[in-house]
Amino acid sequence: MAPPILKLDDIFLSFGGAPLLAGAGLQIEPGDKICLVGRNGSGKSTLLKIAAGLVEAQSGEVFRHPSSTVRYLEQAPDFADFTTVQAYAEAGLGPGDDPYRVTYLLSHLGLTGDEDPRMLSGGESRRAALARVMAPEPDILLLDEPTNHLDLPTIEWLEGELQKTCSALVLISHDRRFLEKVSTATVWLDRGTSRRLDRGFAHFEAWRDQVLEAEELEQHKLGKSIEREEHWLRYGVTARRKRNMRRLGELQTMRSNYRGHKGPQGTVQATVSDAQESGKLVIEADKITKSFGKRAIVTPFSIRVHRGDCIGLVGPNGAGKTTLLKMLTGQLSPDSGTVKLGTNLEIATLDQKREDLDPEDTLANYLTDGRGENLLVNGEQRHVTGYMKEFLFQPEQARTPIRNLSGGERARLMLARILSRPTNLLILDEPTNDLDIETLDLLQEIVAGFPGTVILVSHDRDFLDRTVTSTIAPAVPDAPDGRWIEYAGGYSDMLVQRKGALEERRKAEKAAEKPKAQEATASGSSKVKLSFKQKFALENLPKEMAKAEAEIAKREQVMADPNLFTRDPAAFNRLASEMEKLRAGLTKMEEEWLELEMLREELEG
Repeated sequence: MAPPILKLDDIFLSFGGAPLLAGAGLQIEPGDKICLVGRNGSGKSTLLKIAAGLVEAQSGEVFRHPSSTVRYLEQAPDFADFTTVQAYAEAGLGPGDDPYRVTYLLSHLGLTGDEDPRMLSGGESRRAALARVMAPEPDILLLDEPTNHLDLPTIEWLEGELQKTCSALVLISHDRRFLEKVSTATVWLDRGTSRRLDRGFAHFEAWRDQVLEAEELEQHKLGKSIEREEHWLRYGVTARRKRNMRRLGELQTMRSNYRGHKGPQGTVQATVSDAQESGKLVIEADKITKSFGKRAIVTPFSIRVHRGDCIGLVGPNGAGKTTLLKMLTGQLSPDSGTVKLGTNLEIATLDQKREDLDPEDTLANYLTDGRGENLLVNGEQRHVTGYMKEFLFQPEQARTPIRNLSGGERARLMLARILSRPTNLLILDEPTNDLDIETLDLLQEIVAGFPGTVILVSHDRDFLDRTVTSTIAPAVPDAPDGRWIEYAGGYSDMLVQRKGALEERRKAEKAAEKPKAQEATASGSSKVKLSFKQKFALENLPKEMAKAEAEIAKREQVMADPNLFTRDPAAFNRLASEMEKLRAGLTKMEEEWLELEMLREELEG
């Protein structure tokens, strides 16, 4: 096994009160792809900052290999002294790094590099920071919520980049699908300590449940042992005093351990407050359109939303999801067409920008709208501190200003307020941002079991697959032109349907083009040529195939060691997985090159 390039051991950190980290650790070896998971407020971001050298632990050991390079994704990038995004991103490069990597990454992240850093939105700032840390291809890449504010095509591109990078990764993310595809190991931060699973996130939840069940069983056994010892003290035969004192001391130790055991943080317990049932037809949109200047955001689009439907809206940033959502809910008038809303609608909205949060307001005042200490939930008067507990807030936080809350806690607070209001139409705009996995589970259950209607905008593929009954997406995913299509089912169902439609269209186009090409060749009236894209691929595919073959040969040489699997099974499995992907990619390139070569020979006679 390779020696670690970064190791945190027995890390302790407290900001007063209960320690945030109490014996936590993290070990990173070359090639590791670790996801760091835990509840909101468990110290994940803090541990990552300690690994990056931005925060100093109060005790514990920190080792970084002297020659290793570390890059940390900043949540609030400092753009001072930079006139363009390109200059900011290039400042992260080291000697010998390729400046083209910055241009490549910025273009895929939706930035030109010419933007003024002072004019960037929060999402654009995050993208610029992502390009800066990824461009140098460091030995260790520490990414805290890298998918926030990214649209689905960019998230899927980022997955591919991180899968093939040589950098060791530590990721914090709420996006299950992203973690499942990228991670090969999992570190669980829980109650100040850490546990490691040498498997990806897909195996985490089953493992976590086993750990908690074993812990509960141990506590049960300890309780029974205490009962037996207490019975001996009361009724046992008197032995020598020394022995009695020893057993009494052991009993006191067991009692102390039992009382001092800190169980796992509870789960959010909540349901949506029931409102009067809406009419059967909730929304009817007929041929609605919207344009801004010459750009079409929505071309004639029609939909009927019935009570009980759960509609997902997906698409690239800037495609017009929020505009379409506002038109469907009556907040924005269409340029043409009509929108009719059903009867008895009680609408509750969760806005991704958290715009209605006053940082100076207190939690209790926000939840009750300043109406004292109680609020009405499902027709029942509830004290605000009791209701807060259901969302994992402590009673002493009732007077805490909202500015002191983390991003995840703010999301949970808004969720608590939304769910206390009677509603039969839920509008959720990026509801999964900053939520931990357990709260996401609850939100999924609420949405899936909601008796009313839900319309949600999300980039979380797993959340969409688990909740929505249909998905609205741009007809052209890479270059939205205002056309929207409704697909039955979740995100994965949409991809399957879209792929099938695309294959049918390609077949029809090929069938139509073949007679034309034959006719043109026979008559000699016009000469059909390869397109520029086809020529480029024909010239460059052999180089790419050679690179892939070289990478395969490297891994074959390492795997030829007969003792590799016994010595390091994780490395063997990682190499085998990489080999499989490389061979699949090579086969695909060979097939594409062969098709193009045959086409070239046919066109040249």
